[in-house]
Amino acid sequence: MSYVSTTPWPRRAVVTAGMPYGNKKLHFGHVAGVFVPADAYARFLRDRLGRDNVLFVSGTDCFGSPIQEGYRKACENEGFEGTIGDYVQRNHDAQKATLDAYDIDLSIYEGSGIGRAGEVHQLVTNSVLRRLHENGHLTLMETLQFYDAKVGAFLNGRQVLGHCPVQGCKSEKAYADECDLGHQFNPEDLIKPVSTLSGEVPEMRPVRNWYFDLPNFRAQLQEHASRLEADEEVRPVVVKGAKEFLVPPVMYIKNELEQDYRAVADKLPKHSFHEAEKGKQSFEIEFESIEDRDRARDVLFEAGVRFRTGKALVPFRISGNVEWGVKVPEMEGVDDLTVWCWPESLWAPISFSATALEERGFDLASVRDWWCSSDACVYQFIGQDNLYFYGVAQPALWVGLEDGNAMQAEPAEGQLQQTRLIANHHILFGKTKASSSGSVKPPSADDLLNYYTVEQLRAHWLGLGLGQKSVGFKPKPFDPDEEKRNDPRVADPALKEGALLTNVFNRLARSCFYEAQKNFEGMMPIGEVDEAVVSRAHETMAEYERIMHRAELHSVMNLMDDFIRWGNKHWADGIKTAEAADDADARRQVLVDSFFVLRVATLLMHPVAPRGCEKIVDCLQVAPEAFFSWNAPFVDMGELCSREEVAAGGHAVRELPPRTDFFERHPSQFK
Repeated sequence: MSYVSTTPWPRRAVVTAGMPYGNKKLHFGHVAGVFVPADAYARFLRDRLGRDNVLFVSGTDCFGSPIQEGYRKACENEGFEGTIGDYVQRNHDAQKATLDAYDIDLSIYEGSGIGRAGEVHQLVTNSVLRRLHENGHLTLMETLQFYDAKVGAFLNGRQVLGHCPVQGCKSEKAYADECDLGHQFNPEDLIKPVSTLSGEVPEMRPVRNWYFDLPNFRAQLQEHASRLEADEEVRPVVVKGAKEFLVPPVMYIKNELEQDYRAVADKLPKHSFHEAEKGKQSFEIEFESIEDRDRARDVLFEAGVRFRTGKALVPFRISGNVEWGVKVPEMEGVDDLTVWCWPESLWAPISFSATALEERGFDLASVRDWWCSSDACVYQFIGQDNLYFYGVAQPALWVGLEDGNAMQAEPAEGQLQQTRLIANHHILFGKTKASSSGSVKPPSADDLLNYYTVEQLRAHWLGLGLGQKSVGFKPKPFDPDEEKRNDPRVADPALKEGALLTNVFNRLARSCFYEAQKNFEGMMPIGEVDEAVVSRAHETMAEYERIMHRAELHSVMNLMDDFIRWGNKHWADGIKTAEAADDADARRQVLVDSFFVLRVATLLMHPVAPRGCEKIVDCLQVAPEAFFSWNAPFVDMGELCSREEVAAGGHAVRELPPRTDFFERHPSQFK
């Protein structure tokens, strides 16, 4: 009756967790929305596949205008005196300390410009860009860029603020070519641009940069999106994010401007006119190419016809002219550019993977066994705002790095495999998006540890179901309503899932150990587990695997709640019956059963609450590498013990002091 898995898993796996910008510490949204889910998944895969077969990588995004702008403000407003590299290193160190505090067990956490990882990232960048250029997918284009005449400088990214020009988007926090909701647009389309350096309206001046021909991959991306849509395990938010840019280029013009449009319509490139739908305030004009739409934009500007653009594939900018960035290798005699931070952040996980493998003693080329092999899988945990980059630009780049002609359902062996995107919706602070740049400042991840244990927070965040919808995080100590905050009768929503650990799971573990001390001389009895108990455990393990394959981490919490409560009831009913009958054999059997249930529960909860689960294993006095492994029959506890112990029918466990907690409450919760 050994456990037999029916869920397919890869031989090797890479888990990524995005890249926080190097201009700040981590707020709870970074940790809760990406790092904790990714860590839980990586820990499961390490247990399931073997630790040596899993890489969990991330690092600080060292480059880009957010870092430059943050550094400028730190120098002007905070008296920071170091270099921009010092500034990034300071923030990186703070990020790493926070991740360590939350038990985020990364294989590597360096940065795109830090240490050996930074060196490797430059090598990978050189290789990627030269390969894209050789394959004919990079074009040197002259485009317009914002220029602040007052300070005499070109403006990049977040040095420009305006309103998003994409139809339907209400963001008033749009930057040079993207808004804070992830929409992409041409800089000249930005509405009401203002320089953050001077407060003046910037000019548009020509610059020369490399662009990836993203619109040329529309057909391949549509095929890719169709395959995603047909896969029931791909989250709907990923499919939506992949499809919404795969539409013809469109402009939206207010209905009251139709006559003005008609006056210049014959000057526009070939297009289709679509009347406004019922209740809509704008009609549409649809073009065959993004180039036609751009030519139409100039005509409409000249005629004073205001418009908004729709989402569409536009050339993906690769380079910029800022000094602080990864260098673009010399191509076609151009050698003075740096890479825009978004493209290089897409292949940074490959750089981190290669660096981590080098630390294990492998050469850098071995990274292909993890990213280019059909028996490996890359799981990328991201926020929904970044789906354009990971769900549209990245798949096209990966194809462009290979033959550039087709995106196969299963890429050929040795080619970059398409990654599995696991996108979470926003975690809200109350009812507001958790953003450190927003008007409502969320608590930092560090602040929360003054009121909760790490495992209480991990359990709660995993239970929120961010894969399905945006959900509010409402920690009682930070409730803006002072009366509710101080009312002991008001429950703390953030403690709901943690109660499974601190109450129910603790009770099961303590029952086993204290009974072993009380009636079995500190020995865990070894024997045949009741068939119904083994069956229930195997059913739970099988469902757990199916849930993990879908990456539905909130369902893990529901499943484990049922299983651990069932285990407690089995213990309570069994020991009550044994004691009532003064039946030593029955007492021994219920303890044999309960230690087995504890073993399975501890293995399955390890990704959620690693610290407490590892404490249980330490008290069991068995090897962690054997315990946290799925490579066992899972029929009894003898599998973890020596032959001599099995023959003797017992294994010594560590003696527990009274009221030992494997999963603790925070001291502040005892007030």
